[in-house]
Amino acid sequence: MSKIDQLIREHCPNGVEFKTLGDVGEFIRGNGMLKSDLRSEGFPAIHYGQVHTTYGTSAESTVSYVTPAFANKIRKAKPGDLVIATTSEDDDAVAKALAWVGTTEVAVSGDAYIYRHTLEPKYVAYFFQSDQFQAQKKSRITGAKVKRISGESMAKIRIPVPPMEVQKEIVRVLETFSKLEAELEAELEAELVARRLQYTFYRDQLLTFAEQEMAINQSINQSINQSINQSTRRIRWAKVSEIAMLNYGFTAKAADEGEYRLIRITDITENGKLSPAGAKFVDSTHGAGDYVVEPGDVLMARTGATFGKTVLIQDEEPAVYASFLIRIRVNKEEVLPGYYWHFAQSSQYWRQANNLVSRGGQPQFNANVLKDVRLPVPPIEEQRNIVTLLDKFDALVNDLSTGLPAELNARRQQYEYFRDKLLTFEEATA
Repeated sequence: MSKIDQLIREHCPNGVEFKTLGDVGEFIRGNGMLKSDLRSEGFPAIHYGQVHTTYGTSAESTVSYVTPAFANKIRKAKPGDLVIATTSEDDDAVAKALAWVGTTEVAVSGDAYIYRHTLEPKYVAYFFQSDQFQAQKKSRITGAKVKRISGESMAKIRIPVPPMEVQKEIVRVLETFSKLEAELEAELEAELVARRLQYTFYRDQLLTFAEQEMAINQSINQSINQSINQSTRRIRWAKVSEIAMLNYGFTAKAADEGEYRLIRITDITENGKLSPAGAKFVDSTHGAGDYVVEPGDVLMARTGATFGKTVLIQDEEPAVYASFLIRIRVNKEEVLPGYYWHFAQSSQYWRQANNLVSRGGQPQFNANVLKDVRLPVPPIEEQRNIVTLLDKFDALVNDLSTGLPAELNARRQQYEYFRDKLLTFEEATA
């Protein structure tokens, strides 16, 4: 930061000039390349979808190629150009950009723009990630399901243009910081993977009730050891139909506003949480009042690739559930909702689910199948101890507000804050 401040004092003591992207460059639309045109060798090529999924801030080589003959027919980015994906289903991902810093030209697909400019390439790519760019971009996005932004619209976005020395120093600092950030994130990601494996192992141990105690590694948390070792033999096994009522949801046209949130399969995360993003709503006039969920209800996806995915309803938000979900309302005097939810993540549950599910077309896990799934039912107090332990593990590996996911998120927010500070300048007065 001090070197950047020094350079600013030397070269632009009265502020930094702001220009539009159109003032310092031009937008050239890519054309004529489909995924089916990509090859494993040949002329370097970037498909717009790869900008979203494969590349970071910059790239000096490609993962895909096209034939030289095909490359001759389409537009190409030169070294130093930006390649910008201009379509997405998500506003935040529209206009995701990478700086092409390879030594040759690269073929670019449609639904992408080439931005040819006079600035430091990576400086511009970092600017495209900044809050300044995002704030200006949002009002220029068009489309409903598929969001787009045009080159004409992007050309009107204003960018701070400090001297080249400052641009290069900002890039150097951000690359150093992002490399360190990536190393720290890799360590956290590795620990998170290990913790999730450990969580899965502990959960299956706690939910396994056999005639003979299983050998438990001495490294297991002492409280888990105690819970398993003290597990009573007075365990009964019950079918889901014996401890819960099962109901299908309903079909209705959802809107952005309404009396009840409509919980859909897509609202349940892979970790069995209810996502706050993209909520849809319905009114009671649609018959929604007959499908209101209560705290303690468990909702399970009954069809598609995500069949069996479950979420435990824990708050009082007025909500109803859609037709491709089954509501499982347990008898709380026999089974705690949290205990059932944890069991629904276990290998015991999934062994049964995979054997019972219908495989004709899309997988189907209907109420008639679910009712025959069997679960161990220990005394309520033991269930409560198991839930307490597993909730702690679940928070450690899955909760975005605590544990390792929160630390990962904090690292990313720290980097984004630092990046935006470096790209914020006092504008020069006319």
